[in-house]
Amino acid sequence: MKVWQKSHKLTLAVYKATAIFPKEEVYGLTSQIRRACSSISANIAEGCGRGSEAEFAQFLQIAMGSASELESHLLLVHDLGFLKANDYKLMEQETCEIKRMLATFIKKLRTER
Repeated sequence: MKVWQKSHKLTLAVYKATAIFPKEEVYGLTSQIRRACSSISANIAEGCGRGSEAEFAQFLQIAMGSASELESHLLLVHDLGFLKANDYKLMEQETCEIKRMLATFIKKLRTER
């Protein structure tokens, strides 16, 4: 699935970018942003393994929530100066693209019922 691949790639980028965050944030923003991002692909995968399209759509909706949480965290770490402007822009654009893909997929699953 292309949306899973994109979210996995974004997670790798987030882990790399957050490796240089201040040490005092390791249990704060670093952990939160990593969990939000990795939750996107994890929920897509879990939903894919469920028995029905309705359950799949529900897990895609959870992935959407995680992507929205990631957006908020990315803005915060950018505003705090933990993330370079270029890195922020790229990750924010990827997150928006993933959200668009999830929305399209959710709509498709719900109209097929």
